[in-house]
Amino acid sequence: MTRYLLRRLLIAIPSLLGISLVLYAVLALAPGDPFGELATNPNVPPEVAAALRVRFGLDDPIVLRYFRWLLAMLHGDWGFSFVSRMNVDTLILQRLPTTLLVIGSSQVLALLIALPVGVYAATRPYSVFDQVANTLAFIGFSLPTFFTGILLILVFSITLDWLPFVYRADLGVSGWRWWWEEFRQAVMPVAVLGLFQGASWTRYVRSAVLDVIRLDHVTTARAKGLKERVVIVKHVVRNALIPVVTLVALTMPAVFGGAIVTEQIFRVPGIGSLLISSMLANDTPVVMAVTFVFACLVILFNLIADLLYGWLDPRIAYR
Repeated sequence: MTRYLLRRLLIAIPSLLGISLVLYAVLALAPGDPFGELATNPNVPPEVAAALRVRFGLDDPIVLRYFRWLLAMLHGDWGFSFVSRMNVDTLILQRLPTTLLVIGSSQVLALLIALPVGVYAATRPYSVFDQVANTLAFIGFSLPTFFTGILLILVFSITLDWLPFVYRADLGVSGWRWWWEEFRQAVMPVAVLGLFQGASWTRYVRSAVLDVIRLDHVTTARAKGLKERVVIVKHVVRNALIPVVTLVALTMPAVFGGAIVTEQIFRVPGIGSLLISSMLANDTPVVMAVTFVFACLVILFNLIADLLYGWLDPRIAYR
């Protein structure tokens, strides 16, 4: 597996280079630049604006700027945010823990919903539980996150006044009080993302289990007198998880992008809100860094999915 892992990492290098080149070219050709507002600001002399553009090389050819950015990235320099007046890596690291908390908790919630509900519904097809689960799943992934987010705010924040609808990075408390306040303000964004993702994954888990449960080796396991629980866990679920792992791995990077809407609704100071504010302000270094991180996540989770295949199915060899 070590050789397979090294080979995949080597293949990922040209892929990341190609992705970074396309991203940089698209952002460089987009209208506007970080110093565009300086040209219309009467308080900034024209010679100062021109000196800043020369200092950061904004008037250089795109190819030259790209290679300058690539060399800086290889040396650990992610650039400088013209709006926040700080290094891009520092800015991202400030937002990353909040995003990981919200996104990670929502994905754990989605799996805790999808796996047991999908498996139980597949083992009892067309039962009352299966029909109710299918109905709720269809409703869950048909409603957009901005609708459910606003609905939760109206119910739990405005009507009942149970939960805060604005996420605060600085709570001003410590100890157990901090944990309680962090839990209260994270409940709604985590629930919005987790329920939406869990409803979608429930349908895939149910479909995958139904495909496996009819195979001959499952019938043979039952004929040997194994308990139904052992048959489902060892012979059905493990094989059915292979397409589910593919779905989760490919969906995970998109969840970081899809969380932008949820972060905007609840004012979560995460990577998504940082990307939106940077795009509105034409803060190109931040936009480039965040989108490149998303591209890295796509390749990383694809690699994780391939490694999990071999663990779920011993017939799969790493070559």
